[in-house]
Amino acid sequence: MGRHGTQSRRGAALVVATGLLASGARAEEASAACTATLSGRRVTVRPEARAFISPELDRLVRLGLAGKLEVELTLWRRRDFWFDAHVDSARLTQVLAFTRAGYLLDGRELPGGVGTLELERVAWTLEARPGTDEHFVVQVEVRLQVVTAASLGRMARWLTQTESSSSGTPVLGSLLRSVAEDLARKASARCDVSRQP
Repeated sequence: MGRHGTQSRRGAALVVATGLLASGARAEEASAACTATLSGRRVTVRPEARAFISPELDRLVRLGLAGKLEVELTLWRRRDFWFDAHVDSARLTQVLAFTRAGYLLDGRELPGGVGTLELERVAWTLEARPGTDEHFVVQVEVRLQVVTAASLGRMARWLTQTESSSSGTPVLGSLLRSVAEDLARKASARCDVSRQP
């Protein structure tokens, strides 16, 4: 195939990438939420991710791509008139996939669909039982990414039949990184830790 065929494939890759970038802009806003309780010395958090699957991400996951859901939780002790004190943190990675049975989150079926994803519960044990005047808050950050810049680069190299590491040109590489970032959804939330009676 000549030079004209390679340029046509590069043009096709740009059109595909631009179409993916434009379609993600109309998606509903993703959000996160959590419920946290303190019982004795144990703090338990139930995080949720809402509206994380845009129509474009839904289509990609249904085509067989897996979504990587990264969750970061941080427990803070509130301090009046000063910065909150970091107590503990946890990072989780969960996989969102689609099978004939429907959506799965780490192999667990989601019968209610993907509108609200109930994420893995996290628990911390405090060093000492907190006093009645101590208050805690949990910060939750959730990020879902289905397509990475590297996988888009491999697709572009396949379309253009080139062997370069960033799919041909610096402009195309930047565009692919932008598209991959646009196909990632992220949100954060804070929730107060309530005490169990």
